[in-house]
Amino acid sequence: MYQLYYQPDGVWVGDIMPYGKDGSFYVYHQRDTRNPGPFGEPFGWALATTKDFVTYKDYGESLKRGTDEEADQFIYAGSVFEAQGCFHAFYTGYNREFLKAGKTSQTLLHATSQDGINWEKSKEALEIPPQSGYDRRNWRDPFVLWDEERQEYLLILGARKGEDKRKQTGRLVSFTSKNLEKWKFQGDFWSPGIFTMFEMPEIFKMGDWWYLVFSEYSDGNKIHYRMSKSLYGPWIAPKDDSFDGRAYYAGRTAFDGKRRVLFGWVPTRDGDDDKNSYLWGGTFVPHEVFQREDGTLGVKPLDSVMEAFSGWKDLFNPCMKTIDIKQESVLCEEAGVLTALETYLTFEEGTREISIKFYEDLETGVSYEYRFYVEENRIVFNKCPNYPWYQCFNIGLERPIALNAGEEYHIQLIVDNDIATLYVNGTALNVRLCDRPGNALSITVMNGAIKTRGTKISTEINQ
Repeated sequence: MYQLYYQPDGVWVGDIMPYGKDGSFYVYHQRDTRNPGPFGEPFGWALATTKDFVTYKDYGESLKRGTDEEADQFIYAGSVFEAQGCFHAFYTGYNREFLKAGKTSQTLLHATSQDGINWEKSKEALEIPPQSGYDRRNWRDPFVLWDEERQEYLLILGARKGEDKRKQTGRLVSFTSKNLEKWKFQGDFWSPGIFTMFEMPEIFKMGDWWYLVFSEYSDGNKIHYRMSKSLYGPWIAPKDDSFDGRAYYAGRTAFDGKRRVLFGWVPTRDGDDDKNSYLWGGTFVPHEVFQREDGTLGVKPLDSVMEAFSGWKDLFNPCMKTIDIKQESVLCEEAGVLTALETYLTFEEGTREISIKFYEDLETGVSYEYRFYVEENRIVFNKCPNYPWYQCFNIGLERPIALNAGEEYHIQLIVDNDIATLYVNGTALNVRLCDRPGNALSITVMNGAIKTRGTKISTEINQ
């Protein structure tokens, strides 16, 4: 069975440290064997490269983990960049045995490479340990960029003040350096007091705006961003400050000269059951990031991903009007397990709900569903019907979106086996699903009227 999204056989993809260059992306990532469970066997960074996010060249483990006696028994997240004629990696070394021995379990380490594939760890043992007053168990995910104005390197990372994990003392701290060797601690970079910990921070500039991207180590488990006209803030939170929902985490972006792509992963479910909690790690799904006129960010499918689908078939364009009941139009009875759907939709004033249903059993009506709650301005994923309650643990599987009568909405849906990705006018929502009730794909409207155009489907992909 062909799989579009990236997950090598026998492993689960964890945090990704992407680097873009000349139309290609280096996808450094963690591979968890789940033997016997998540974080069971130590890992380093594996590497795959891609230009189109459909085909990948696999290099296996690139930045190799240390021994069980070394600080980088596991290689947690970090960042890769080029400077001084070579590739640099600043990464988090973690040793699960160190805390038992009274040692710091997480520290920042450094390596260099001439080709981005084979790495040499710093002979000078360059190390940045947790500073006094910060949690020695939570000091990770460094990101480095060059500050042109101050002519120095800026390194930020996720940290926590004190040792109490229940307190919302998560923050970003920073170091600066002129030469990538000697680093000066600059204290807190951003400490808003809203999460217990921050993961995978990143800063980039697009146009006149600086963007601070981070993942919340909290119940929401989302990737957020802030905006500023200055590298050092103050940081503004847009109305919708997330890129996706609960099932898309630990994302970093990279720029290849033309495209800025967000690299996050969709988690699996414990026991492959829709009703259960998520497990760490899963499958890499890319989003292309774009900037709106007001400076806020949206995401869309990469052109190369949509262009990989072939044999597109034009479907009829449903136009439905109903009062006080739900009406459904079946778009395709046999959509299969690898599907791309595209349509343009408008609705009239007073419309209450619209939905896209997939993997539907036409006899029982059981399906998965993206439902647009028009009056509430949100999209929610669920199983339909969600009975006996509950059939799907869907907390966090929703996105805010302005739903206005008369406005046209470009809807793109990709179903890749047990992952579905919905895009609507720059808003995305990834989900992991564990059942397959049927194969039909439908659209519904409740108490209102919709019109569609350009409706088409593909169930094939160029391999």
